[in-house]
Amino acid sequence: MSNYNINPNSNNYNFNNRNTSLNNIQGASVAETRSLFASVFLWMFVALGITTLCSTLFAYNESLLQLLYNVDEFGRGRVSVLGWIIMLAPLGLVLLMNFAFNKLSFPALISIFFAYSALVGISLSSIFLLYNIGSIVVVFASTCALFGVMAIAGYTTKADLTKMGSILIIGLIGIVIASLINIFAKSGTLDFIISIVGVIIFTGLTAYDTQKIKNLAAQSDGSTDFKKLGVMGALSLYLDFINLFLMLLRLFGRKD
Repeated sequence: MSNYNINPNSNNYNFNNRNTSLNNIQGASVAETRSLFASVFLWMFVALGITTLCSTLFAYNESLLQLLYNVDEFGRGRVSVLGWIIMLAPLGLVLLMNFAFNKLSFPALISIFFAYSALVGISLSSIFLLYNIGSIVVVFASTCALFGVMAIAGYTTKADLTKMGSILIIGLIGIVIASLINIFAKSGTLDFIISIVGVIIFTGLTAYDTQKIKNLAAQSDGSTDFKKLGVMGALSLYLDFINLFLMLLRLFGRKD
């Protein structure tokens, strides 16, 4: 399930792709838990680096930014054809990773993941036009801290988070529907509520996904497929981080 919305006059950005192969992988294994986690966080950090690089590159290069938006005589920006392609393409890449997981080689899978993170970065370049750069940096640092705490909690807790995860997924579906409605309603109150609920949901999902990866690692059969499993785990946590950042930015970001 996905929702992408990029509008230079709006602060609604959603990258909600929860239907990843991590939920359906059966029999994939890892050499050991530490090896899997090292792989997961390595690919996640690389993907975040690519996203950051692409977003800042397009945000501060006017010629590149003009490829995404057409400005009319009144100075209003409208998404160009290329902009729409870049907005919608990530959905196709996630579906490809999900349904072709068993057929894709590891180099192909990681290449698609990096391409996805680049497209997300390009799409997010418009946040630099809406928010003060100082507040973006502060919110990003806060997201890193919150994400780190919840990832550690998910890894170390002995409580089973499976039931909580099911509730969070239902809540995620709810905020996606609410976000779609608010595109037309343009309610500031509803946007505020969506942002608060979104922070709670993606905070919880961070712990849930971390524990899920840990549990899968414990079922290892010694296969080398852990490399591909690590990429899908990185995709899940990457989506948690990006969405958590965007929800916090909508709450605490200062607009220019």
